[in-house]
Amino acid sequence: MDKDKLIRILADQHEQLIGSDLASLCSRREEALLSLDSKLAQVVIGVRRSGKSTLCEKFVRQNDLNCAYVNFDDDRLQELTAADMDDLLDALYQAYGNFSHLFLDEIQNIRGWQLFVNRMLRQGIRLLVTGSNSKLLSTELTTHLTGRHRKIELYPFSFREYANARDVDLHSRSTRAVALRKRALRDYLMEGGLPELMWEPDRRGYVEALMHSVIQNDIARRFKVKYVDVLRRLAAYMADNFCQEFVATELSHLFGVSDHTVENYYSYLKEAFLLLGVPRFSYMSKERLRYEKTYVVDLAFVSERGGTFSSSNVGWRLENAVCIELMRRVHPRYADLFYYKERKWEVDFVVAQSGRVTELVQVSYDVSSEKTLNREVSGLIHAAEKFGCDNLLLITFEGSSEIVRDGYTIRVVPAAEWFIADYE
Repeated sequence: MDKDKLIRILADQHEQLIGSDLASLCSRREEALLSLDSKLAQVVIGVRRSGKSTLCEKFVRQNDLNCAYVNFDDDRLQELTAADMDDLLDALYQAYGNFSHLFLDEIQNIRGWQLFVNRMLRQGIRLLVTGSNSKLLSTELTTHLTGRHRKIELYPFSFREYANARDVDLHSRSTRAVALRKRALRDYLMEGGLPELMWEPDRRGYVEALMHSVIQNDIARRFKVKYVDVLRRLAAYMADNFCQEFVATELSHLFGVSDHTVENYYSYLKEAFLLLGVPRFSYMSKERLRYEKTYVVDLAFVSERGGTFSSSNVGWRLENAVCIELMRRVHPRYADLFYYKERKWEVDFVVAQSGRVTELVQVSYDVSSEKTLNREVSGLIHAAEKFGCDNLLLITFEGSSEIVRDGYTIRVVPAAEWFIADYE
């Protein structure tokens, strides 16, 4: 590519990077995971439009870093290849002068990007990298940057971030403040937390365009998908049937393709972060690989699509939101998330670290029915006895109490307060 053209593109991107009002950029908890002086490539991954670029931009600008910037999600850079990286580096030095940090946005669009990143690390450049494909990044990071990268997962807004953006009082214990937090949570469970969507009047158009972009550009084109319409319909079906176990055989019959095709397409949807999988807890690796529950990365993908009929299931929505929040909390400390199911017993979420179960979590929107409450509590007690865990939690929309049964204490916590609570 012509270097003068490259320099013009970089200048345009730099203006765009610094053009927004810094005070208007929302604070994210993941900012604390970024380091000023890390010699590792700091790789922020997540679904498109989750705020990865904004997170890094805010970090760069707040700390006044001498940082160069390239956004590879730019149609003018579509033809760029690994062979052009020397020309790109030349253009960067001409555009920015001598820089200490380099911010590479949506890097997965460049085949062979990891070799360039490795070279920059060897030269002592501090790297911020974002990407929207989990397997591509994870595989290449593991292969080429072993021990030289740190992965940071970024999801759409948490409820706490959503409430802050809506100016909801998160501290007062007054009746009014508590009620308004519950109202905000109901809105969050319907609207989701995609940052730009909070101020977008055409919500459906935004979500459908985003979903199309992910399916067409991040999946179909990259993986040379043969049955693109099946992929699209599978994505819509699984977004309608979230919080359910993935069963390839049932879906292959439904869509008229092989089990292998369904499994591949499902893995692509997870790699692009549209869907997230939670494996069943078992001490046998075969069982963990065989069974998995599926969640959507953001509830907007459930609400804001044509032909969807999943808007009324608030219980599933609450479970999905808790799942994403648990991932946000446990993954940075290298813990894992599972679900537990055995005959008549089920627990929504099992947190495990270093092979030991550390927390059991049930989610139920309404436990006013004695039958429902007994089912949720019995599942927790059974799992607690089996795994030797006494950290038991029941998240529900209303109510706060402690239930003592069979020598175990279960904390019953209202969802809105659980979502905004501080955590390590």
